[in-house]
Amino acid sequence: MAMILGNLRLATMQPGGAPYGLIETGAVAIEGGRIAWAGPLAEAPPGPVRDMGGRLMTPALIDCHTHVVHGGQRAREFEMRLNGASYEEVARAGGGIVSTVAATRAASEDDLVASALRRVDQMLAEGVGTIEVKSGYGLDIETELRMLRAARRIGRARRVGVVTSFLGAHAVPPEYRGRDDAYLAEQVIPALHAAHAEGLVDAVDGFCEGIAFSPAQMEVVFAEAGALGLPVKLHAEQLSNLGGAAMAARHGALSADHLEHLDADGARAMAAAGTVAVILPGAFYTLRETQVPPIQALRDAGVAMAVATDANPGTAPMTSLCLAMNMACTLFRMTPEEALSGTTRVAAQALGLTDRGRIAPGLRADLAIWEAEDPAELAYRCGPTPLHARIIGGEFDA
Repeated sequence: MAMILGNLRLATMQPGGAPYGLIETGAVAIEGGRIAWAGPLAEAPPGPVRDMGGRLMTPALIDCHTHVVHGGQRAREFEMRLNGASYEEVARAGGGIVSTVAATRAASEDDLVASALRRVDQMLAEGVGTIEVKSGYGLDIETELRMLRAARRIGRARRVGVVTSFLGAHAVPPEYRGRDDAYLAEQVIPALHAAHAEGLVDAVDGFCEGIAFSPAQMEVVFAEAGALGLPVKLHAEQLSNLGGAAMAARHGALSADHLEHLDADGARAMAAAGTVAVILPGAFYTLRETQVPPIQALRDAGVAMAVATDANPGTAPMTSLCLAMNMACTLFRMTPEEALSGTTRVAAQALGLTDRGRIAPGLRADLAIWEAEDPAELAYRCGPTPLHARIIGGEFDA
């Protein structure tokens, strides 16, 4: 029999109607792990109704850009940047991504899972039901595969959906310095094929930037992804404008992420391809950047915008998706409705998922119930809104 939850303010996140798709006094019927019905309480199907006390219900949140699997931490580099070193200067001096590589290569798979679960548990406590997890701190075949295996284990150890992205083209490791193309040919492409053969990869990502890989180099990786039938996404236009977002759009990318230096042509290319813009205010904040992403240009072009934590040890050491929403509103002037759409419906789109991110019949019953009344509360606070309960696959989380 269906479980019916009633006396809820339902932020269904269904587009085209009331803001947030809001139903003021609503109910949801759940059966077989799916939403069987959602609508006004007065029209609920017959059966006992569990009274939820007027609380707010949203889809479970989706963090569509994270690097939660890694070894070590980089607090010392945080201190260096505060003393005047730029992100590029830290990276060129051998810090940045490659400093995490050494710690990750030294960690066992069990070590990686244990440390990642501490971060994931913080996310789940804030109503997250799905996370994307990237590789990219191994930069060799063995460690990239170990990271992806660890990511898959997270989804078995916790009640959370995990989507993996292969990010071998994240940086050039020290042993390949000055030999970028050789690194792609000898490590990245073989690692991608091995990960695909093992069923470890759902999408392929890369870092397109002056301190990483050019658009032409990323096209080589994307061609391999296409041959394997894997969707692509890209870290693009974070520190400069290399045209990476437009290139990714030509490959039908699910998303282009960061985008502080995106231009109007890039925004139009993304809109034409249906490529989602993933906004990452945590990295902007941590790096003390001043170039904000062109939110209004993305709106004008009709590009859907997601919001994510970018949880990583160097440039976004944060696990709070609610704080990311607050930052997106406060720093970038996104609206609270855009921020919540960006962590539910649009975040699902950025991961190529069509079965979650909204409260609608037939979708997964991944839901969050909050000690709140107004959906804007989730972006309003500088930190999490108290969570009453998380429902994953139709079951209340213990």
